[in-house]
Amino acid sequence: MIQKKKNILEKIVKKDYNNELEKILEQKQFDENVKSTLLSILYKIEAAYKDIETVKKDIEDKDEYISNILEIIQNDCKSIKIVKMNEKDSKIPQNKSYIINKENKEIVAYPIERKILYAISKLGNKEKIIKDEYFFIDETLSNLINVGNNINIVEPLRDFNGYSWTNIPHEIESVDHNLIYQNLRIIIGHKFLNKWMKNNEFIIDYFDVFKEKLENKYDKENAEKILDIISKISILLTLKFETTKVEEFSSKKKDIEKQLKKIENRSKFVEEKTKEKIEITNKIKEIDTIINNKELLEEEYKKRNETLPLNKKIFSMKVLSKIMQEEKDQYLKNLQEVNKILNPINFVEYKNELEEKYKYLKIIDIQDKEKELEKLKIEFQELFLEVMKININKVETRQDIEEIIYDFRYYLLIPYNYEKRIQNIEVLQERVNEISKLIIDKAIELKVLEEISKDKETNYEILKNIFTVRIIRLEDAYIKIIKEKDKYFVQIFDENIFEEKVEIQKPKNLEIKPNKKVAIMSH
Repeated sequence: MIQKKKNILEKIVKKDYNNELEKILEQKQFDENVKSTLLSILYKIEAAYKDIETVKKDIEDKDEYISNILEIIQNDCKSIKIVKMNEKDSKIPQNKSYIINKENKEIVAYPIERKILYAISKLGNKEKIIKDEYFFIDETLSNLINVGNNINIVEPLRDFNGYSWTNIPHEIESVDHNLIYQNLRIIIGHKFLNKWMKNNEFIIDYFDVFKEKLENKYDKENAEKILDIISKISILLTLKFETTKVEEFSSKKKDIEKQLKKIENRSKFVEEKTKEKIEITNKIKEIDTIINNKELLEEEYKKRNETLPLNKKIFSMKVLSKIMQEEKDQYLKNLQEVNKILNPINFVEYKNELEEKYKYLKIIDIQDKEKELEKLKIEFQELFLEVMKININKVETRQDIEEIIYDFRYYLLIPYNYEKRIQNIEVLQERVNEISKLIIDKAIELKVLEEISKDKETNYEILKNIFTVRIIRLEDAYIKIIKEKDKYFVQIFDENIFEEKVEIQKPKNLEIKPNKKVAIMSH
């Protein structure tokens, strides 16, 4: 009860974030320019955040968002240095606007606020958010989600200025990472993604929980497709942006190929593994014998130290005994793995695991990786629209359909690449139109959207335009049908924004008179 009252009080009393930031900055050795820049970033975020909360709906509230940034500055930023763009000794590589040293918690950046915020968010990343057991994608998928989240964190500063909403694709660090991350945010929700990324322990397998949530919401088949496509996309994006990984991934692939080749001849493979088991068992016995015999332990101590350099010499037999116990533990672990593989029941499982690992590693050999990435991006958008349909069919309340209207509007305005937004991708048009119609029909049924015409096609032709306007609050938007000579146009506007007129077919059975403005959404 006390905690509940405290939470209510915190909502009533407006937080002074500037004061909180200044307290943090008092403990830092940042120069005045850095302090001034951070305060400016915070001021602009505060001014813009109410608009992004309206546009995106499913995001963390302002308190949580700003607290997260302040926490990173306090705990993960030891040094921030802002340098002039023409400064020779800036150490910032060409075509970059900042560098970070995660180990030393340092940032060096040009005076570009959105880039400084992006660098701060990167310092707050956990390198891996997926367990090692998810071979290969533990690294690439962690990277995809982390980068997408970094871009997402910068959005309030980058795309909102307190009165308008826009996005310039070339200001987004990677439109591909952003697209997939925003897809996932809409599919699974920001709360789960935030919990996943802030998880400090690997007690909970969040990747497994992610899979389970997808299955519960969208069925097993769709869940498997989602995981498979985003895993492949994550590998291609890692190879695209981190070219040094090509050699490392190729080495992993060769190792798996060797293991797969070995199990082709099962009898020979079993023979080799049995031999390996005997060797490991003998090693364990040998270690036990030495540890339990003082003379043999002393002999081993001398023998090892003879070959070791001075800085790596073993200081005592007690230390040696501990080292050998650790070696024994590793051999026992290896023995357990070999025994598991030799069990006929587990052999098929072992083979399947190798093949599963190899499935993703084969992506390295694709010649035209850009073409493959493009194909997978389209496949994922098609899948996204399919699961969006599932969400629409589950809608029961006005609030549900309002959120979907905003989600779908936001989705269509996401940059697909540096030239086009989702709304302009031709191969998706048929599915986009289908989803638009489903949303409009459901919204009219629940009396969220006004019916403009009794003719369904006319109604759709007019109302679909709400999904492409940048009016922040759709509840404040009006629609007007304009007749000019023999042509008809639809225009959507509010007090601040007038969207361009869009020509439409001659409307049938209009419920409103031409040139009369009508509110789009019911209040």
